[in-house]
Amino acid sequence: MSGHDPKPTGSATFDYKHVGSRFLGLVALAIVAYIAVGFGAWTDTKQFAFSYLFAFTFFLTICMGGLFWTLVHHAVDAEWSVVVRRQMENIASLLVVMGLLFIPLIFVAPKLWYWMTKLPGQDILLDEKWPYLTKEFFWIRAAFYFLFFAIAATWLRRNSIKQDASGSARYTLLNRKITFACLPLFAVSLTFAAIDWLMGLDYHWFSTMWGVYIFAGTALSSMCVLVLIVTALRNAGYFQNVITLEHYHIMGKLMLAFTIFWAYIGFSQYMLIWYANIPEETVYFLRRNTESWQILSTALVVGHFFVPFLMLLPNLGKKKPAFLCGMAIWILAMHLLDIYVVVLPALHKAGVVLSWLDFACLVAIGCTLAALFLKRLGDAPLWPQRDPRLPQSIALKN
Repeated sequence: MSGHDPKPTGSATFDYKHVGSRFLGLVALAIVAYIAVGFGAWTDTKQFAFSYLFAFTFFLTICMGGLFWTLVHHAVDAEWSVVVRRQMENIASLLVVMGLLFIPLIFVAPKLWYWMTKLPGQDILLDEKWPYLTKEFFWIRAAFYFLFFAIAATWLRRNSIKQDASGSARYTLLNRKITFACLPLFAVSLTFAAIDWLMGLDYHWFSTMWGVYIFAGTALSSMCVLVLIVTALRNAGYFQNVITLEHYHIMGKLMLAFTIFWAYIGFSQYMLIWYANIPEETVYFLRRNTESWQILSTALVVGHFFVPFLMLLPNLGKKKPAFLCGMAIWILAMHLLDIYVVVLPALHKAGVVLSWLDFACLVAIGCTLAALFLKRLGDAPLWPQRDPRLPQSIALKN
């Protein structure tokens, strides 16, 4: 519900003076990191392949989450999220760049997905999964995923910006129609991308809940990034009388909700596989619950669920931006650990082996996306200026 109608104060246009030399610093750091990554790819191709997939997946889930929250906003005709929607759109727009950043994985694909090196008749389980696991269909699917992500994110953002100029409510209705067409495609694309690129690291293993598990981390991590972005902009003087503690309260509740959802899906997947005790299914958890991988798996359960659940459960903390940002950083660190435990055991089966390439790939991709996001901030107003629901969103009470 909404109360009084406060008026926004301060500029709605991002001033690059608040970035200063940070943009150039990010670009320089990205260049140095890519040089290091290139050297690593030349000297240890297999480690590079897994390290790059790990970093790529971490940032891809965040960008896909931005698109998810944008779609949810339009699908349910939400009022509260109008003021933060532009930042959701900005995050989602980076999916275009993620398509380009996927290219290095094409050259190391056989190192990651070793089913590509098998010939017909060598493995009966692989033969049973033909024609899904064929190189041609694999690359067609990958192209479709990124084509859909890019079109959906760009189309929704472009209509939103057009509404800033015209003020026409028809763009709100148009984006809602686009959303209803995109939601099924988003679910299918995210699910099968997770199956192809992550479950495909061991084609013997399978889980019918895998797509939902990856989705849970996607939605949660992107909400955490949204909290951090909004807070940084508020601290720089933007969103005055636009984003209030009421908006933080809702974002905090969503962080709590998806923390519980992630744990529920993770436990359900583990419990069903443990109970059935089918070798093709249990291999995934057996590998991650032996040697030093068990330490990280245990830390993931405690850090990704119990800590944020207990900290976010009280109502008071959700209206404290500093506290919520602290929890967002913690959850993002746990999401990073989650993706690490998903990807790297396929390479280091005997135990954890940290590589400098893990960090170099994170820095390279992360700095690239951060620099481009800063550029996005100045391309359009920081929040939708003429959305019909803007006054209700600003005056939010919950």
